[in-house]
Amino acid sequence: MKILVLNCGSSSIKYKLFQMESKQVIAQGGIEKIGMKGSFLKLTLPDGQKAMLEGEILEHRAGIEYILGVLLSEKYGCIKSLSEIDAVGHRVVHGGEKFNSSVLITDEVIAMVNETIALAPLHNPPNLKGIYAIQELMPETPQVAVFDTAFHQTMPDYAYMYGIPYSLYEKYGIRRYGFHGTSHRYVSKRACEFLGLPYEKQRIITAHIGNGGDTSMGMTPVEGLIMGTRSGDIDPGVISYIMEKEHMGTKGISTLLNKFSGVLGISGISSDMREIDAAIKADNKRAILAMDAYNYRIKKYVGSYVAVLGGVDILVFTGGVGENQAVTRSYVCKNMEFMGIELDEELNDKVRAQEVLISKPSSKVKVVIIPTDEELTIARDTVEILKK
Repeated sequence: MKILVLNCGSSSIKYKLFQMESKQVIAQGGIEKIGMKGSFLKLTLPDGQKAMLEGEILEHRAGIEYILGVLLSEKYGCIKSLSEIDAVGHRVVHGGEKFNSSVLITDEVIAMVNETIALAPLHNPPNLKGIYAIQELMPETPQVAVFDTAFHQTMPDYAYMYGIPYSLYEKYGIRRYGFHGTSHRYVSKRACEFLGLPYEKQRIITAHIGNGGDTSMGMTPVEGLIMGTRSGDIDPGVISYIMEKEHMGTKGISTLLNKFSGVLGISGISSDMREIDAAIKADNKRAILAMDAYNYRIKKYVGSYVAVLGGVDILVFTGGVGENQAVTRSYVCKNMEFMGIELDEELNDKVRAQEVLISKPSSKVKVVIIPTDEELTIARDTVEILKK
């Protein structure tokens, strides 16, 4: 069985084609800069080398058509016909309270996803564009939606409620949802498999950290940790103050908090941690401040989750920063011996993007790096939905 997984962003499309019997990725790549000059498709060849195909890609349907063409091509392809693709699994960021699991996409499901656009205006529209494109280009192929928010639907009401009039929750669904649930589901279970521990009996904190954050996010992906371009937690009074002083409307403040804040906003340099690292080495004070604020917020959240869990057995680092940034892992775990976390600093400095235990043998808490695989989880969910 072959499953195509699509992750459509506002100006990008990532894809992987799986042969599910062997769990082998037989094709993968992504399109960047959709609707902009210099758009391109970058793919990984079977031997691990990269190839880049440049072309004018004005919208998502054209991008997906381009991807399908590459999958069929003589030079880069791996299938003879689109009928070889048994189903398409889509990452959908926000399912609101309507979806607590992955679902087969129907007209009714599409209508319900459309109703949640206000909760994720930057994410759900491109997710839907991918679904519409497959409907047009592969009308006989079943599609499955896998929601970032679904994993977090088991949160108790006191954990997801905001301190606002309850009527606003009832009318508009204003509450905390949490995101990157597909990643949290994968790495939490994989960490237990890796460590040989029973999943149901562990207290696990999974830190999916990169340009985005994790279930520290709220109704939208803006709340929580400081992120690449998002502000994270902020006093609501600051928002109205900025709007008044800068003469901003709601769209302007949304753009500010989503696109120009976070690490980029503090540093004034970049949202890319590699560029921040380079600036830190050059003793750039604002880059240092941005990194310290970013790491501090993660440590603060880990501590709060330990409190509500009544302790922790496993701390998992994943995501672009979690898997690759030794200094962030070290900052989060430093002086945490009182709660049973003892990091092997020497080992931590050496490893990146691999499954590895980085805590000391004496550590009561197992600290591990588990590279995430959201696409494989989406593919597995798609197969399970087809079986039903």
